[in-house]
This record gives sequence, C-alpha cells and structure tokens, in this order.
Amino acid sequence: MQNAQHLQYLKVQVETASPGELTLLLYQEIVKSLLKARQLYSQGEYQLMNEVLYKVRDIFNELIITLDLQYDISQNLKQLYLFYNNQIAQFIINKDVSQLDGTLDFAKGLLETWKEALMLLKSDRGSNNV
Repeated sequence: MQNAQHLQYLKVQVETASPGELTLLLYQEIVKSLLKARQLYSQGEYQLMNEVLYKVRDIFNELIITLDLQYDISQNLKQLYLFYNNQIAQFIINKDVSQLDGTLDFAKGLLETWKEALMLLKSDRGSNNV
C-alpha cells in the first residue's frame, strides 16, 4: 500500500515538473542509485549492483538525448555524461571502486549545482514579479 502511494506521488511529481525540475529528479536518481550500487558492491551483490548501474547508464543516455547541442555547455555536458557513463562500464568490468566513487562525486556536484541554479532561477522570477 505504501509503495503504491509512493509511486503515485512520483508519477504526479514527474507529470507536473518543469524541464529543470525533471533534470533535478534525474540527477537525484543518479546519486541515489550510485549510493545503492556502492552499498551493493561492498556487500558482494554484484548482479543487483549491475542492474542499478545499468539504470544509471540509461539515465545518462536519456540526459544526452535531451541536450540541445547548438550550445557549448550542452556539448560539454555531453562529453561529461559520456565519460562518466564509460566510467560506470569500466567499473562493472574491472571493479575499480575509484571509478564508481569518481562518478558519484561528479553526480553529487551536478546535483548541487543544479539545485543552486534552480533556486537562482526561482528567486530571479520572484524578484521580477514584484
């Protein structure tokens, strides 16, 4: 019952979110999933870990698809997403935890930067409405 309510909440959240808020949700999911993968790795649960990491790779691929590549920032983000997507693939193969940790650090940085950008955007909109 509680899981069904949580899924309904997520569905409404996604359906009513702005593009910026959707990106934030994706970044949050990347961080959450990488933390879960790190935990599963430490427990030796490699199959479940791989499933979580494949989901993260899918999110990076989705983020790449949504980029407007006419802008330099989009080109730079595409290269970063591709690099960290590759880091995950290399981690799955080699189990070099520094690759996973580096990707997690990157994702946390993206998440925090995006949160700040959205707050600035909201505060600018609020001050323009006065």
